[in-house]
Amino acid sequence: MYRFLCFILLVSTCDVQGASFSEPGFTASARALDGDTIAADFRLLGVDAFERRQLCERAQSCWECGKAAQDHAARVLGEADAQIRLTRRFSYGRPVATVTVKGRDLGETLIRAGLAIPQPEFLKTDPARAKQYTEAFAAAQRSKAGAFAGQWIEPVRWRRGDRLACER
Repeated sequence: MYRFLCFILLVSTCDVQGASFSEPGFTASARALDGDTIAADFRLLGVDAFERRQLCERAQSCWECGKAAQDHAARVLGEADAQIRLTRRFSYGRPVATVTVKGRDLGETLIRAGLAIPQPEFLKTDPARAKQYTEAFAAAQRSKAGAFAGQWIEPVRWRRGDRLACER
């Protein structure tokens, strides 16, 4: 999936004279969207969503579950400003964060939609979130949401080269 989100940092000199920034920073690859807007990538904590080019199978045909995950995340992020909380962790060289939009956890939203799976091994210090994600996963499987309506490969296995028969 869309394993990372675009985190927009506005860099401006307006109203910052005398301001003191004590928030911890992070190191990440960044790119300029324009002269005063910078984008940096990060990964969601405890979530492994289907990769952008990943296919899943339902009704004996492949469908773009990874693109669906990316589109779903984009729709949620487009609803309102996102609250992004960076952790002190890094994954695949990128900072790890939690994201909420309108009070809804983006990771849980993707899992409930059947477009991501939980990674409880990365949530040992956040048992409440681990439980929330695990319950969302069980509900998505029961309701056959998204990819769980058919065949799918865990994103980590897909990144390693495993493919469904319909992808070959």
